[in-house]
Amino acid sequence: MAAPARESAAPEPAEAKPAAARADGAPAVAAPAFRIEVSAPPPLRRLIERHNDLQRYQAITDLDNAEMQRLMALAGRNLRNLLGAQGYFDPRIEVTQRPGPDGGVPVVHIAVEPGELAQVSAADIQFEGDIAQSADEDAGAQQEEIRSHWPLGEGRDFTQDAWSDAKTDALRRLIARRYPAGRISYSLADVDAPAHRVRLTLRLDSGPLYRLGPLQVSGTQRYHPALPERLARLTPGEIYDQTRLIEAQQRLTSSGYYDAAYIAISPADDVDPAAVPVQVQVTEAKLQKVTLGLGFSTDGGARLTLEHRHNRVPGIGGRALTKAQLERRHSFLETDWLTIPAADGWRWGASARIDRHKDDELITTAQQLRAGRSRSDDRFDRNFYLQYDRARVKGVDGAAVTDAQAGDGSALSFNYVWTARRFDSLTFPTRGWGLGLEVGGGFTLDGARKPFARGQVRWLGMVPLGQRAGASRLALRAEGGAVVVDQQARVPSALLFRTGGDNTVRGYGFRAIGIDRADGVVGPGHYMAAASVEWQRPILNAEGQPGPLEYIAFIDLGDVAERAQDLRPRLGIGTGVRLKTPVGPMALALAYGLKPRKFRLHLSVGFVF
Repeated sequence: MAAPARESAAPEPAEAKPAAARADGAPAVAAPAFRIEVSAPPPLRRLIERHNDLQRYQAITDLDNAEMQRLMALAGRNLRNLLGAQGYFDPRIEVTQRPGPDGGVPVVHIAVEPGELAQVSAADIQFEGDIAQSADEDAGAQQEEIRSHWPLGEGRDFTQDAWSDAKTDALRRLIARRYPAGRISYSLADVDAPAHRVRLTLRLDSGPLYRLGPLQVSGTQRYHPALPERLARLTPGEIYDQTRLIEAQQRLTSSGYYDAAYIAISPADDVDPAAVPVQVQVTEAKLQKVTLGLGFSTDGGARLTLEHRHNRVPGIGGRALTKAQLERRHSFLETDWLTIPAADGWRWGASARIDRHKDDELITTAQQLRAGRSRSDDRFDRNFYLQYDRARVKGVDGAAVTDAQAGDGSALSFNYVWTARRFDSLTFPTRGWGLGLEVGGGFTLDGARKPFARGQVRWLGMVPLGQRAGASRLALRAEGGAVVVDQQARVPSALLFRTGGDNTVRGYGFRAIGIDRADGVVGPGHYMAAASVEWQRPILNAEGQPGPLEYIAFIDLGDVAERAQDLRPRLGIGTGVRLKTPVGPMALALAYGLKPRKFRLHLSVGFVF
């Protein structure tokens, strides 16, 4: 039996008598014509007290008995509709009136027994339009996604709010990709009040399949007019996907050329869905920008940074980014010059960098020159370049350290870097993986010239341990590297390996894991391996949803050696917390290094892969 909602027009209130004046001339507050008492379970009692119709007439003092009885009858119908919206379709409602105590104002008593909460007996989600007719597997996958995420399945409690939210969510998933003109063509909640059951039917009309057409850019004045299109990387003819538009918008705002960007389509009736225009509105950033930063890390202590960005260098039209960092352990000055992306996404670049690393026993001053081409896509980065490295190593006492194991030397090399990212978020990933590969080769320049080959691989996997909101996850990390060269060749330290610190092997100092030399100095090595297992568990708030804070526990291990067979893992174990911040997760961890037998505090900010 269907139970349609009933709406009754309430009578117009009679004209209220003016309130009597107080002695000081101010109007007196009139006593209510009657009081209302509600007897119902606590959550429903508060709802009825706020939303019953009778409270509107408490200020009318000349209601006769017949009018009052009529209002009480209408209030009962109103309450039945109100309770129906909460899933109670067979309530017992009594609205009675009695004299007030000691001859005071009468009391209207509302007694409610809500009965059994209705449950969903079945939910039938139907489709029409292109999504129902298409042979494309993605259309079928979209239907399955909508059905699998439907929250009001068989046996779930029914409320009007939950029904509305479920329909809204299903429509949102439909229009998020392929079908931005989708709509709800039919919906029905068929109520069997005596059985306390509701059968749901929802029909979604997808409309036509939409493909992107040409970009229509507005707001460009200062920079190359083709720059938004090249940075957005939206291809005419590709199927509409709201996520792709959001990612393109983020690429524009994160590029440094634009302070704001908005990308959208308008699926109007007079627009060809096979080539819908993409509206791109940008607000350009200033030509130059200077940023002063203060920071702190447990490895390097206090840090001061100064950054200058010039978005259109005269003569080349490209960008120059110059940055300086002053820190106790690691200071540097670098400048990076990039042309704007070509139509195929590739861009030329050149950089120069001076580094100063101060470890516990060694001070390494390094220079680097690099020139090459790079391309960054949605999920891939590619970069090949020619690089010159030079390093000079001294002890903390100022004496030069020039043997082959110290990292003092120079080299010329050609390198290729490839990075793939398949995370669900590039700021706060909870699932997915990333893989980075570096290969290169060249020859040393100091002493006897020796050829060498270098390779490095990085992998990070995020594995959720459940499907519910707030489920914990594992972060699995592995890294390895090797430099194959004559043992007497003087390879500069920038091409060799050391590890340990906030983002590698916690429980050890910054670059503290390397080759332990006879004189007590820790130098870089030709082989490196590291791994980590970290358990991340969101801390739930009062509503049972994950909050900004997470608990972590981890085991890190890693080592550096001159030969691969000599690698022996050094372990660090610890625990801590992670906090979501606008720049990424901030982690504070206490770790214990098993070899030094010491505790270390580690602080890191951001996620980069």
